[in-house]
Amino acid sequence: MGKRPKSEKIQKRSKVFAELYPEFVNLDERVTHGKARDAKRDARGFDMEAKLRGNSTALFALAGLGALFAVREVVRRARAMDMAGKVVVITGGSRGLGLVMARQLADEGARIAICARDAEELRRAQNELTERGADVLALPCNITQQAQVEEFVRAVENRFGAIDVLINNAGIIQVAPMDEMTHADYTEAMNINFYGALNMTLAVLPIMKRRKRGNIVNIISFGGKVAVPHMLPYTASKRALAGFSEGSRVELRKHNVTVTSVYPGPMRTGSHVNVIYKGQNEKEAAWFSTTASTPVLSMQAERAASQIITGFKQGRAQVVMPLLTELQIKAAALAPAVAQEFLVLVDKMMPASGGIGKQSASGKESGAVESDTELRATGQSAATRNNEL
Repeated sequence: MGKRPKSEKIQKRSKVFAELYPEFVNLDERVTHGKARDAKRDARGFDMEAKLRGNSTALFALAGLGALFAVREVVRRARAMDMAGKVVVITGGSRGLGLVMARQLADEGARIAICARDAEELRRAQNELTERGADVLALPCNITQQAQVEEFVRAVENRFGAIDVLINNAGIIQVAPMDEMTHADYTEAMNINFYGALNMTLAVLPIMKRRKRGNIVNIISFGGKVAVPHMLPYTASKRALAGFSEGSRVELRKHNVTVTSVYPGPMRTGSHVNVIYKGQNEKEAAWFSTTASTPVLSMQAERAASQIITGFKQGRAQVVMPLLTELQIKAAALAPAVAQEFLVLVDKMMPASGGIGKQSASGKESGAVESDTELRATGQSAATRNNEL
């Protein structure tokens, strides 16, 4: 006998299935009670089901990301450097943020080496840190001079035997309209803010490479991400340091040297009294010192120092703070044209050229030490506490 057509076999199997499982026969009709199916209703049902599946997928993805970040944070904390006995070099460590970080690191048991140009400031800082029980080396050093930097690093190595962490903190800020800035202002800013950090980094790297470990921390600031009006030399030099810092993190990883770039906004360190002001210097000092003393606009120095220390101990690539600064940086990156137009408006509200012109005046000479308002009194208190006066 010839083979039966395939269609007959299928029909026979379907008949057998119907006899065995009658509940599945005409299921479609029974679900709709014998009525014609509503295609639009079915489509809506399928759409709703698809949306539910999509929402579930999104929720699972968010939960997964949350778990990933939580695990990363746990791992970071577990791997965080123990500072007890570590040798930390801080440039500009005699006052301001540098001194605040030195205090906190000393309290964690680190051995501290600080440098600055002012010997009297260094003496006061060393006495304070010693009273806290720290092992401190404080030496005068002009970080723009490579020979002095190398001599300072040798002295640190001779005293402590190693260098575990370098914090490039020293810097200079000049505040004035672009019309009042000179070529010398840009040169000075580059020499201190960029070449100073470069000199220190190149001096400590042989030690860190030889030991196959080390941390370098570059205090860059908000100006390294966003160009702030009336601070062009500062911004230009900090942008240079930002590029060097982020690039060196990549190239030094193979030597087990970790580089952390720090981008803080205004901080209540009291440093506004040592800023250089030009043009209408008293008006420039007024807006800058108010910004640096207002709690909403500026960050407490101790909190900033704590976040920086936590960041480099955990090996982070960047530390951006506070939240307002982080949001401003992200907004400028997402909409640079809009951000620049906003800064144009800010520039129009700032003091015009004039006053002392291209001459320079310190904060003390420009009224930045005045405490005639509650906010400025807060800044004055920070300046006194952090050896800025």
